[in-house]
Amino acid sequence: MSSSMIIILVIVVILVLVVIANIKVVPQSYEWVIERLGAYHCSWGTGIHVKVPFIDRISKKVNMKEQVIDFPPQDVITKDNVTMKIDTVIFFMITNAMQFTYGVERPIKAIENLTATTLRNIVGDLDLEATLTSRDLINTNITRVLDEATDRWGIKVIRVELKSIIPPPEIQDSMEKQMKADRERREKVIQAEAEKKSQVLVAEGDKESKILRAQADREAKILQADALKQQKILEAEGEAQAIQMVQQALADSIVKLNAANPNDAVIQLKSLEAFTKAADGKATKIIIPSEIQGLAGLAAGIKGVVSNDAPSIPAAPAQQRAPKYTGFEQ
Repeated sequence: MSSSMIIILVIVVILVLVVIANIKVVPQSYEWVIERLGAYHCSWGTGIHVKVPFIDRISKKVNMKEQVIDFPPQDVITKDNVTMKIDTVIFFMITNAMQFTYGVERPIKAIENLTATTLRNIVGDLDLEATLTSRDLINTNITRVLDEATDRWGIKVIRVELKSIIPPPEIQDSMEKQMKADRERREKVIQAEAEKKSQVLVAEGDKESKILRAQADREAKILQADALKQQKILEAEGEAQAIQMVQQALADSIVKLNAANPNDAVIQLKSLEAFTKAADGKATKIIIPSEIQGLAGLAAGIKGVVSNDAPSIPAAPAQQRAPKYTGFEQ
C-alpha cells in the first residue's frame, strides 16, 4: 500500500471520528442552547442533532422540568417593628431556554434576591398577628411579583410557599402564654356551658317527671271516678232490679190473693201486717185506717181466719166508730 493511500485512509478515519463526535442526543425535558461563531443560533429539543465542527458550540444545557428551590430564612421586619425569620420555597420552571441563558446572569441568585426584597415589602405592611395568619395572602403576592419580574428571563414562577415563620424567642414565649390562657378560658367556657346544659337537662327532666306524675294522678282519678261511677250504676241497677223483683213479687201475691178470693178478715189481717211494717219506721206520726181501729173488728178477722165455721163477730155500732183517719204520736 502506497503512502498516499495511507494518508487518505487516515483522513477518512479522522473525518468519521469528527462526525461521530458531533452527533448529539438531547434527553427528554432538556433544551440545549447552540451558538454559532459566538452568537445564538438555535435551541435543540429532545432528539438527535448534528453539530457543525469548530463552528457550533453548546452554550448551555437547560432543564425544562419544574424545579424547587428552598432559600434560607430571610430576616424581615413587620409593621409593628418585630423582627422574624421567614423561610420560603419557590416552585418554578424554565419556559424559554434562550432567555434563561442570556436574560440574566445567575438567574437563581437573582430570584433569591428578588424573593427577599418582595417579602420584606409585603411583610412590612403587616403587623405580627396579620403576618402569622396571612400566609395565603403573602404567598399570592410574592408569586405575582416574581412571575412578572422573571417573565423576561424565560422563567415561570408557579407558586411560592412560606415554609416557616420564626418570631423572636420572647415573642414565642408570650404567644405560648397567650395560647395557654386562651385554652384555659375556652376550657372554662366549655365546662360552664356543659354544666349549664346539665342543669337545663335536669330541670327539664324534673319538669317532665312532674308532668307525667300529674298526668298519671289525673288518669288514676279519672279511672277511680269511672270505677266509682260504674259501681254506683251497678248498685242502682241492682236496687232497681231488687225493687222490680219486690214489686213483681207483690204483684204476684196480689194476683194470687185475688185468685184465692179472700174474705174481709184476710184483707184486714194484711192491712194489720202493713201497719206493723209502717210502725217499725222512724216516722213521728202514723195515719191509722178506720178499718183497723177497732180491736173487736181485728179479733173477729183473726178468728175468722182460724176457724171458718165460727160465727162472725158483729160489727160495732155506728155511734162507737172512730173517725175515718186519725193521727197519733208514737
